[in-house]
Amino acid sequence: MPVTTLSGLIAVVFYLIGTLYQAKHLNMRSKDPNAYRWVFLFGLLAVAAHLLSARGVLHHDDGYHFGIVQISTLICASISLLVLLSGLRKPLGILILGLFPLAILSIIVSLSIPSAYPPVSLGAGLASHILLSILAYSLFTIATLQAGFLAFQNHQLKHRHAASVIRRFPPLQDMESVLFELLWTAQGLLTLGILAGFFFVDDIWAHGLLHKMFFSVLAWLVFAVLLWGRHRMGWRGTTAIRFTLTGFIFLILGFYGSKAVLEYILN
Repeated sequence: MPVTTLSGLIAVVFYLIGTLYQAKHLNMRSKDPNAYRWVFLFGLLAVAAHLLSARGVLHHDDGYHFGIVQISTLICASISLLVLLSGLRKPLGILILGLFPLAILSIIVSLSIPSAYPPVSLGAGLASHILLSILAYSLFTIATLQAGFLAFQNHQLKHRHAASVIRRFPPLQDMESVLFELLWTAQGLLTLGILAGFFFVDDIWAHGLLHKMFFSVLAWLVFAVLLWGRHRMGWRGTTAIRFTLTGFIFLILGFYGSKAVLEYILN
């Protein structure tokens, strides 16, 4: 069995175990401070195997294949790693219940569907643009999921539907604080990624990547307005959630929209 497939299957197993431990931890009436250690351990093993599988999916003898499916599995691995590390000091553990199954799906799809995207050689400049973009998209994805949980929590509390799961959520203020920490960090990475794209992607016009850059800049503006509003006017709650979702939609349109056009329409 190829290393890429074997490591992918190992990652699926560890992701499943990590998900079960997190679900068990969430359902516990009394919080066990050591419970997350098992989630972290199995999650870390899963991410390590996932990254090894993603490398095999992306890198071939003729170059790197950055197709939709291939880049998605790398992004899912990055998101899982960032959530695991952040969960050591921030209340992000609940996101694992949604992210680990998504990572499993990305592995299965990446091992099943070959890339239709033309291979590219990877220089230092292009590598920095791709790495910064992946980290930014990963953090914005985590922030969007956090905003989704925040919206659910806000709705439940506003309508006094204090479901049992809500009692296991961190306080609303802590959830908001984490959301904006994620947004500030992601915005900084997106800024660097956009600048790296302008400086190092020489064929940005030839390959129709203007679409991606346009929506990335549009998303950057949305998030910039939100962060300014938070800093100067104290924006929070529904306003923060709406801006976060809007900016993320623009990112998705730019990233996956441009790839879909290049991979399946113009190819």
